[in-house]
Amino acid sequence: MKIAIASDHAAVDLKAELADWLRAEGHEVDDLGPATADRVDYPDFGYKLAAAVASGAAERGIALCGSGIGISIAVNRNPACRCALVSEPLSAALSREHNDANVLAMGARLTGVDMAKACVSAFLSTDFGGGRHAGRVEKLSQPAL
Repeated sequence: MKIAIASDHAAVDLKAELADWLRAEGHEVDDLGPATADRVDYPDFGYKLAAAVASGAAERGIALCGSGIGISIAVNRNPACRCALVSEPLSAALSREHNDANVLAMGARLTGVDMAKACVSAFLSTDFGGGRHAGRVEKLSQPAL
């Protein structure tokens, strides 16, 4: 699977560990940055990740920042993205099964490497359930204001 991954400075180490692990698992990983722990703004990298997923350049995305909150908000500004902030594997699986999430967000200050890998594994191995969820998911990309 082609996976785009991005973070802010607070999550650059977790991003590198996950990218290496995903490559070892056989996935194609596009690391969208940053390359160092120098201070950056998470919206810039969230928007970049969202564009990669929305355009089809990546099938799925992984968004990381200190808490996971800020970057998930940035990704979700793109109507083609459904980014789920999770901290454990069940939520990661349900985000796929019920919400057809195409981006997973986590907080590096809150989620350890092993738990992050478990979340990513659940996210990547779970299919969208469709059925009663399909109409709801479609509404997520077309908000009625």
